[in-house]
Amino acid sequence: MIDIHCHILPGIDDDGPPRLEDVLEMARIAAEDGIDQIVATPHVKETIHPPERIRDLVVSFKDALRANAIQLEVFAGAEVGSMLNASLLPDYTLNGSNYVLLEFPHSHLPQNAVEIVFNAVLAGLVPIVPHPERNPSVVRRPDLLRDLVGAGALTQVTAGSLVGDFGPEAKACGQYLLENGLVHFLATDAHSTVRRRPVLSSGVKAAAKIIGEAAARRLVTDNPAAVVAGVPLHG
Repeated sequence: MIDIHCHILPGIDDDGPPRLEDVLEMARIAAEDGIDQIVATPHVKETIHPPERIRDLVVSFKDALRANAIQLEVFAGAEVGSMLNASLLPDYTLNGSNYVLLEFPHSHLPQNAVEIVFNAVLAGLVPIVPHPERNPSVVRRPDLLRDLVGAGALTQVTAGSLVGDFGPEAKACGQYLLENGLVHFLATDAHSTVRRRPVLSSGVKAAAKIIGEAAARRLVTDNPAAVVAGVPLHG
């Protein structure tokens, strides 16, 4: 499985793992769960981390993984705030592709959300909207996501949402989005070894009960593989 949204670099996210020991344990948890590739996606919003810093941390992390015999591939990416100047987005794509993880505020979906997506598309990017099922605006009106997808966005639901880790509203919203074909990826959005762990398998099992095993597996295999490779999604 491939996780395209994971806060697994040490000391860069305020709410992420502080030490190398922590991220190595996260990597072990991910590998044991069947995840073999991760895109490291630190927040880029209040603090604009230089892309070179992210890449350097990924290189160091890869060295540590090899030294500890952990079988996991890691790629550089970011979770970019939607208010970031659009001219900066190409510096923070996932593994150097044209896919960018574009995060809207946790509190609401802005009125100009469609415009933000459209401008990213005009710049030659494919915006992926993370965790829409946890956004209060989408929870209240899930079909708002149709407008974003219509403008060219893809969407990524948090695997933990489907098993109730973020409460019943996020779970119900995630299920609705799956039922209506509005989910393109599942990811962990992991932040630690305890809270929001890097586990995908339980979410895949929950999704399979809604959309079937094959479709659920595509959300963590074929679709994220296209992102890592920088090629269009099939179907």
